[in-house]
Amino acid sequence: MTDSEKFYPDDDLKNEEEEQELYEHYRFTADKGQGLLRIDKFLIARMESTSRNKIQNAAKAGNILVNGTAVKPNYKVKPLDEISIVLAFPPREIELIPQDIPINIIYEDDDILLVNKEAGMVVHPGHGNYTGTLVNALIYHFKDLPKQNEEAIKPGLVHRIDKNTSGILLIAKAELAQTRLAKMFFDRNIDRLYHALVWGDIKEDQGTITGHIGRSLKNRQVMEVFPTGEYGKSAITHYKVLERFGYVTLIECKLETGRTHQIRAHFRYIGHPLFNDETYGGDRILKGTTFTKYKQFVQNCFKACPRHALHAKTLAFIHPTTKKPMFFDSELPGDMQELTEKWRHYAKHKMYEEKGSPDNDISEEPLN
Repeated sequence: MTDSEKFYPDDDLKNEEEEQELYEHYRFTADKGQGLLRIDKFLIARMESTSRNKIQNAAKAGNILVNGTAVKPNYKVKPLDEISIVLAFPPREIELIPQDIPINIIYEDDDILLVNKEAGMVVHPGHGNYTGTLVNALIYHFKDLPKQNEEAIKPGLVHRIDKNTSGILLIAKAELAQTRLAKMFFDRNIDRLYHALVWGDIKEDQGTITGHIGRSLKNRQVMEVFPTGEYGKSAITHYKVLERFGYVTLIECKLETGRTHQIRAHFRYIGHPLFNDETYGGDRILKGTTFTKYKQFVQNCFKACPRHALHAKTLAFIHPTTKKPMFFDSELPGDMQELTEKWRHYAKHKMYEEKGSPDNDISEEPLN
């Protein structure tokens, strides 16, 4: 018996993937009549597209579990053993062209590299974006580095943030490091914080949003929350309010899961779409007054931050080789700093100068 799950961006979302982990998770149950057999041979026979070296790296990383316990490659499979293996997702069969594209590398050693990605940059070549991506830039950056095991270093992706989200990304430079990091994401041992500006004045100072996230049944380009859990995958987002500006709120989000468009879909679900999020309805005035002056102010805010206001701010994890705790923080990029400063100034000086009152708020239309 076998079961598997793969988390990897789909082409029909056109590379717009928010903080999605990239790993494969397989489960097997040995038959009642299973004879004693080394687990690496057992798995190779059932995972024909996976190399023995990859499976042995998974065992070395502690990614092969039998009945809930990590085992070595020479473990002998027994009847009815419950076997689980987590692998880093294999790279796509796309020619990766080195390109001299400036990137902001905030940390690098022999095993990992962290980048503070700018908004507007696609992470990996794919449908409609075969060049100009972060991976193209990394291939160029790695080309002069010494080879590892007689092979050129290739970027090992373990998660992604979408094209118009800025912030910190973790990349593996060695297969073993990538395999260990994939397991950390699978086990939810990577701590991630995002900052976002959302429409409306969120009622609670902190809270948790739950609900399965899956592709919309009406529009496959959009993810939707299904509260009953009959469709999609379980998703959990914790948030707290950082600053209130009246008609918009600056929040911090902590992801417990990493589903496609998780933050964007969850906050639309609770009636607070991300500011200027075209896909989820945040690119129009949802809260505020009916005055022309206010409408012009919001249009100026859209121009200041011409993308959804979301930034992957911090990342904390255990180094896959040294086992030391690692923590990285990044400042809000210029467009989000300008945006929040505009709203901060407006909240302080303008809101109560206008003749409008809360009764003149623009009512929020249903977001289907």
